[in-house]
Amino acid sequence: MTLSPQWLDELRSRVTLSTLIGRTVKIQKAGREYKACCPFHNEKTPSFTINDEKGFYHCFGCGAHGDAIRWMTDQRGLSFMDAVKDLAAEAQMEVPAPDPRAARRQEQRATLHDVMAAAQDWFVHQLGGIEGVQARQYLENRGITAQTVREFGFGFAPDSRSKLKEALGSHGVDRLVEAGLLIKVDDRDPYDRFRGRLMIPIRDPRGRVIAFGGRILGDGEPKYLNSPDTPLFDKGRTLYNLDKASPASRQTGRILVVEGYMDAIALAQAGFPDVVAPLGTALTEHQIERIWKMVEAPILCFDGDNAGQKAAMRAANRALPLLRPSHSLNFISLPAGQDPDDLIRAEGPRAFAALLEKPQILSEKIWSHELAAEPLDSPESKAGLKKRLSDHVRDISDQDIAQHYRQEFQERYEKAFFANRGSAAQDRRYRRPGSPFTAKYSASTATDDTKSVSVSGHDLRIAKAILGGLIRHPSQISRHFEELTLFKLADSQLQDLLSELVRQAMRKETLDMQGLLTILEQTDCYNVAKGLLRADALNFTFNRKLPDPAPSELIERAHRDLSEAIQVITARPGLEAALAEATRRVQDNLDEESYAEQQRLRQAKQAFHDRLMELTQIDDVV
Repeated sequence: MTLSPQWLDELRSRVTLSTLIGRTVKIQKAGREYKACCPFHNEKTPSFTINDEKGFYHCFGCGAHGDAIRWMTDQRGLSFMDAVKDLAAEAQMEVPAPDPRAARRQEQRATLHDVMAAAQDWFVHQLGGIEGVQARQYLENRGITAQTVREFGFGFAPDSRSKLKEALGSHGVDRLVEAGLLIKVDDRDPYDRFRGRLMIPIRDPRGRVIAFGGRILGDGEPKYLNSPDTPLFDKGRTLYNLDKASPASRQTGRILVVEGYMDAIALAQAGFPDVVAPLGTALTEHQIERIWKMVEAPILCFDGDNAGQKAAMRAANRALPLLRPSHSLNFISLPAGQDPDDLIRAEGPRAFAALLEKPQILSEKIWSHELAAEPLDSPESKAGLKKRLSDHVRDISDQDIAQHYRQEFQERYEKAFFANRGSAAQDRRYRRPGSPFTAKYSASTATDDTKSVSVSGHDLRIAKAILGGLIRHPSQISRHFEELTLFKLADSQLQDLLSELVRQAMRKETLDMQGLLTILEQTDCYNVAKGLLRADALNFTFNRKLPDPAPSELIERAHRDLSEAIQVITARPGLEAALAEATRRVQDNLDEESYAEQQRLRQAKQAFHDRLMELTQIDDVV
């Protein structure tokens, strides 16, 4: 009977683990998990937890750990297949019929496991022999303790083309080639792959040796050599030290990711056992997903040199399309020229622990990398930074997360290049060249970009016009994401329509009015949208039906006026609040300075009114 990993995953997903365990063990709810006294050892205080979301149980007392199938075999005493059949019947799944070819493949893998176990024993034996002196000296020089040597299974491959082939000859040459231990080129005799190298076994999550990594001793290339992909080993889907890091992470709630296995071993020896490493490649999508099953925000600890930082950014770029709520990556940057082992040997474990306390989040990592990518000494280079950030946002599949990144990058960009703008800069934000809308008021009166803008009263009529304009000109929605997401309209139907417009613009970069209406037709907002298109009172330039084809100057004016209307709505609440505060100070103090401030703000308010009168033919807009 052969069961694919996909079929077994589906079986586990259909079983509610707490319900299964709760039939024989008294459990109680504890936050998002369940707890109980462990059924595998005697205890009075519950240390046994059940996590339905992740599909496993774990005892912090005795270390018992497993999924639904493991529960049936360990607690109920069933065989694996009997456990699967019982669970499948309950989940209403049919157990696949026997597949002779798959059975042969399973037998083949079992044989390869025997081969790899024999090779591991042989390499360990060689390390302790006469030829292993140089390898033992290397380990001693790097500060690797005897306990670490045993725990991680270090071995040695003699500098010979045939010693391993002769030692494991009973397994057959073809099997040794298939396991990646011998190299076969054309019709020549196969020869040992690993020669004159310190050997590090690579294990699967169950602790079985599936491959090897070999570090050259002395001169030679490559410095590190890994097993090729085999029926047991897929380099892009395997994480070094996962068998030890997985249980450790359940204690720490953390996973560290480093560049290579020697870094992982050094950290584990220094007291950081929750560490894994990819195997000679950048972190792959599958490896990221595998880590996310253990923790939601692993910490990537790459070297401080250029190569390490490039590897960190490759991981960041691969993660962007995969991001989902609460799942991301964190980063720490090591001092230039140092890897984790260098840092710990130079300054001790506390220095590394201090870095872990303040990791960079993913958005901060991307921003700092792009900011330092080139000198930002011209308008063109600054525009290049903005484009690179936009490209990163475009790679994010989850549109809610993409919008948060878009807003954060915009805020960082403005802070970096416009942090010191005064009242004149604020004026430029709210008026176009040649416009009578030229009132000057200080930055303190403008609405803070990060705060919501409540829209009610007379401004709600302008908001209706803006919504109608956005429906007629959908391309403008994405240009004003930041302001539109801050609006809080007093009318709930208008607010729902605004939210839907923003959502659809984030999902689809190119929208025309008819396409947008077709989408809205499937929502509760459609009638409101059609009503705004028919409203005669909304007589702004951007609400008017343009001829087809429309002259470019009419389209440009409509877009320009729509942008100004949005800016007015954004700024007016802050201006009104500032005017009220100034009026209060005049009444309290009656000093000349307060009076001058009040008059300046009144002039600014009048400028808002004057500009809106230009944008519409309606006399009583304000």
